[in-house]
Amino acid sequence: MTSLSRKDWLLLVLLTLSWGLNWPIMKMGVRDFPPLTFRTVSMIGGLPALWLAARMQGASLAIPRGKACDVVRLAVPNMLIWHVFVILAVKMLSSGRAAILGYTMPVWAVLSARVFFGDRPGRNGWIGIACALGGALLLLSSEFTTLAGNPLGTVLALIAAAGWGYGTVTMKRSTLAMPTISLTFWMLALTTSAMALAATLFESNAWHLPDIDTIGAIVFNALVIFGFAHVVWFRLARTLPPVVSSLSVMMIPVLGVFSGAWLLGETPHWQDYAAMALILAAMSTVLLKPVTLTRK
Repeated sequence: MTSLSRKDWLLLVLLTLSWGLNWPIMKMGVRDFPPLTFRTVSMIGGLPALWLAARMQGASLAIPRGKACDVVRLAVPNMLIWHVFVILAVKMLSSGRAAILGYTMPVWAVLSARVFFGDRPGRNGWIGIACALGGALLLLSSEFTTLAGNPLGTVLALIAAAGWGYGTVTMKRSTLAMPTISLTFWMLALTTSAMALAATLFESNAWHLPDIDTIGAIVFNALVIFGFAHVVWFRLARTLPPVVSSLSVMMIPVLGVFSGAWLLGETPHWQDYAAMALILAAMSTVLLKPVTLTRK
């Protein structure tokens, strides 16, 4: 097991806090602002930070000849599907509920490996899939029975998680010879372009000057999430022991729920706590083993 320095531990804690707190911050950003536009502007702000980090690391940003299509194939599930559907889900759901559903991703990765690549999950994998499905159905049923519920938001969050899970599997199987940070830059750049087009087509009639909360959320996402968290994660991903990286990922939906209650006054219901327990159990069966399925 690789030991982490004090600096690495500090970065890991900051990384986990950043992603966990970002769920209510995203909710603040899209309450009175078009969601695709919010995400696109945040990405535009984060791209220069990623470019600078790649240059500082001496990583080439060149795409290998004939591999542009491979970059697109990786970008669609890992970035485009995730970012489009999750920000639409955050608009519709409480931030904590969106976080719980979004982090069913590791279980979708196991299922994707089985369906698309013929991998056979062990007993723990099937238990994890059952727990995650139970948690998702619990939240979905809650949205149907609540007067102001929004089951479509639950479906969108699950699509986002499934896309990310499939993307994780394809990323691990990719033989594309590019530095990870350079690949991340180009996947984000392609996603930003696609989302800018979608925002123009579907949200231009709702564009307006953002208020101070939205501006703060955009700045946080641009600098902290895209400029800091993405860069730090890929720096630590090669040195983190599997259990440490897994526990970090598992803490994010927990932080999402409680930070949503703290920052936005959201009131989690028993279904949220039960679903969180089920999905954490699912993640533990999938992640807490020698081979870990993580991203971001």
